[in-house]
Amino acid sequence: MTSIDIGNDKLNGELKSAQFFDADKFPTATYKGTSMKFKGDVPVEVIGELTLHGVTKPLNLKIESFKCFTNPMLKKEVCGTESTATFDRGDFGVDYGKAYGFKMKTTLHIQAEGVKQ
Repeated sequence: MTSIDIGNDKLNGELKSAQFFDADKFPTATYKGTSMKFKGDVPVEVIGELTLHGVTKPLNLKIESFKCFTNPMLKKEVCGTESTATFDRGDFGVDYGKAYGFKMKTTLHIQAEGVKQ
């Protein structure tokens, strides 16, 4: 969370502060996938856990797209994915703004690429 940068220094500071993500105490957020679900041979969901603000909870990612191909420069198979999950950030103790009517619903977008070794 220490690397948050939304293009506004003042808001970056607010998001890193103790009243929001408390980045000094919780410098990272981590998603750890433990298994995958497939439809045929196509991955459709990652089963895993999100750790945010010192709280770990189950969170499954819906795989929006997944593609593998031989990279012409690397001459190796590479795969890429775009995945999403929606959660209530208040469940992780990040509830700043709730008293003002801010929505706690948050969507996590993950893009990942890998090279077959």
